[in-house]
Amino acid sequence: MKKNLLAIAASLLISAPAITAADNTLTPAEQQDGWQLLFNGHDTSGWRGAKLTGFPAKGWIVEDGILKVLKGNGGESTNGGDIVTLTPYRNFILSVDFKITEGANSGIKYFVDPDLNKGEGSAIGCEFQILDDLRHPDAKLGVKGNRTLGSLYDLIPAPADKPFDINEFNTATVIVRDNHVEHWLNGVKLLEYDRNNPMWNALVAYSKYRDWPNFGNHTEGYILLQDHGDEVWFKNIKIKPLD
Repeated sequence: MKKNLLAIAASLLISAPAITAADNTLTPAEQQDGWQLLFNGHDTSGWRGAKLTGFPAKGWIVEDGILKVLKGNGGESTNGGDIVTLTPYRNFILSVDFKITEGANSGIKYFVDPDLNKGEGSAIGCEFQILDDLRHPDAKLGVKGNRTLGSLYDLIPAPADKPFDINEFNTATVIVRDNHVEHWLNGVKLLEYDRNNPMWNALVAYSKYRDWPNFGNHTEGYILLQDHGDEVWFKNIKIKPLD
């Protein structure tokens, strides 16, 4: 019953028109409801490099109220590198407005352990894939579309038919309540799953994450925005802790 009530409340919240005075602000109602801004529209307060103690010296800029990861060589975390929140989160509703350039690849990760991968590539965590499905080759890799926009990357595919406009900002939403997780895009639920069970562990065992210990089963983790070598824009990054 608790999960059903949460799902109903989340659906109403996500599908309702946003009423904000300006980008990167919270309405009085959102503040009262417990929402917190993760990006203030002016600087990179609250973020650091996933493999750094501070914010990356290159590869990311704040411009006109938008947090931009800049174009690199297309590689994973090879320019400025990924960025993570300073605070880990356990149960939450995360909302991020994003806009991609043609052919771009990026992602929003959660349950991230920045110390898990000390080598090349991105920090490790569950990923809401951000991708230009029509132009980026990764959309045709993986299994049955599990690397397309909105998918739980390399694990669970999002539907092929989903609301998305490459010319506009789109809203990604991730809902976590204990072991139950949902991905939403522009007010439409794309997928849901439960972790910390045999089915989840079997799914991970057949993915690229099979060699990372306890992948996806952590009690809490950091939120990450990915540098995958393409220009992608973020704004209105906010979270509602549910603990």
